[in-house]
Amino acid sequence: MATTAIIPIHAGKGRPVAATLKMSVGYIKNSEKTDNGQWVTAYACDPLIADNEFMFSKNQYAAITGRSQGTKDILAYHLRIAFKPGEIDAKKANQIGYDLAMKLTHGYHAFVCCTHTDRGHIHSHIIVNSTSLDCTRKFRNFKNSSFAIRRIADKLCLENGLSIVENPKPSPGKDYGKWLGGEKAPTMRDKLCELIDNSISADMDFEQFILRLKEQGVDVKRGKQISLKIPGAERFARLDTLGDNYSEAAIRERLSDERIIVKKSDSKTLVTPIISPEKPSLLIDIQSKITQGYSGGFIHWAKVENLKQSAKTLLYLREVGIDSYAELIRQYNNVQSEFSRRSERIKKADEKMAAISDLQKQIGTYSKTRNVYAAYKRSGFDQAFFEANAADIILHKTAKKYFDNQGFKGKLPSINSLKEAWGNLAKEKRKLYAGYKELRDRDRALAAAKHNCDKILNISHEELDRQRKNRAESQER
Repeated sequence: MATTAIIPIHAGKGRPVAATLKMSVGYIKNSEKTDNGQWVTAYACDPLIADNEFMFSKNQYAAITGRSQGTKDILAYHLRIAFKPGEIDAKKANQIGYDLAMKLTHGYHAFVCCTHTDRGHIHSHIIVNSTSLDCTRKFRNFKNSSFAIRRIADKLCLENGLSIVENPKPSPGKDYGKWLGGEKAPTMRDKLCELIDNSISADMDFEQFILRLKEQGVDVKRGKQISLKIPGAERFARLDTLGDNYSEAAIRERLSDERIIVKKSDSKTLVTPIISPEKPSLLIDIQSKITQGYSGGFIHWAKVENLKQSAKTLLYLREVGIDSYAELIRQYNNVQSEFSRRSERIKKADEKMAAISDLQKQIGTYSKTRNVYAAYKRSGFDQAFFEANAADIILHKTAKKYFDNQGFKGKLPSINSLKEAWGNLAKEKRKLYAGYKELRDRDRALAAAKHNCDKILNISHEELDRQRKNRAESQER
C-alpha cells in the first residue's frame, strides 16, 4: 500500500524565494537519504540546479504576465508517497514517484523526484514547480486534490503488483472507478470539444470553421467572446471556458498548424509536445570526488552516469546536426552571442522602464506640491510657513533637483506620453522573452555538450591555444 500527501510551499517570513526553493529541493536531494544521489530523477530540469531553474521560470512568469501574489504566492508543491516496508525497492519506488508527478501535471511542470531509503519504509519526495514550462500559468491545486493524488497512486500500485489501502474515503470529485480507468458518460462540454476537434481542418480559415459548426446544428453567439451551443444542450458555453486548446486564439493556431494536438482514447485532447533532443548534463569530475573522499558506491555510480551522459551528448549533437567539434564551437559561440545580446536588450528595457517610473513619480510629486511651493515663494520664503509645510516644500525641491540632474529644461513630458513609452518597452520585453527560454535552454545544452566533448576528447583551452599559436608560427615561416 502507499500513502500520499501534497503540501504547498510558500516563501517563509523574512526568507527570500530563492532560499526557500534551495532549501526545499536541497532537503529531498540529500545524498545521505538517496544513496549518494543514486535515486534522484527529474523532468524538464537539471536536478543539480533545479532551484535556480525554478526561480528563473518565476521571474519569466512575472515578466510575461505581470502577475504577482506576493507572500501568498505558492512557489512549488511538495508531494510525498510512502510505501509499505519490504514491499518495494528504491528503483521501482522512484519510478512510481516520477510517474505520479507526471500524471498529475500532464508534463506541463518541471519536477524533481527523490527516493529516500534512510527510514524503515522507502518513500519518495517530489518538488513540483508551480510555474508551467512555458511560464504563462500556475499549477492549480484543485479541491480535494489529495484524494485525486491518492487515486493516481493506487492505480500505479495496482499496475506494479503492490497493495493499496482498502475502502478509501469517497471523494466529491471524480468517481474512484474513473480514476482507475473506468468510463463515464461524456458531458455536453465533452461532446462540444469533440465536435470542435472533428471540425478543424488545415484547409480552412476561422470563418469557414464557424460555418462548418453551424452546418452541424451548432448555435453560435458572437460578442466579446464566442459562445457555442450544440443540439441538446441547455445553455451556451464560451470557447475560453472549454480549455487551453479551445479558445478562439488556440483554434486559430490549430487551423494554421501552429498548434498540434492529438486525440486521446477518452475523446479528450492533449497538446503534443515538440520532441526535442534530450539535453546532456555535465560529466562528473570523478578524480575530484575521489580526492574529496567520496565512497566507492558513489564513484561507481558516477562512472555509469558519465557513460550515459557521454552517449546523450553524442546523440544530442547528431540530432541537432552538429557533426564536428568546429561546428559545435561555431554554434556555441553564435548562441552565446545572441543570448548575451538579448539579455542586454532586456536589461536596457528594464532600466528604461525603471527610469520612466521614477520620472512619473517625480512629476506627480512636483504637480501635487507646486501650489504649496508657490505660496511659500510668495510669502518671501517665510520660516513659519516653511515649518508648517516642510514636507511638501522639501518634496517639491527634491523633484526639481531630480529634473535638473536629468537635464530637463522647460516643459516636462506628459504622463500619457510616459505611459505610452512604458507600454512600448513592455511590448518589446515580451517579444524578447518570447524566444528567450528556448535560447537559454539551447545555450545550456551546447555549453554542456562542449564541456563534455572537451572531457571526452581530452581537449583543454590551453592545448587549443597552443595549437593555434603553432599554426600561426608555421604560416609565418
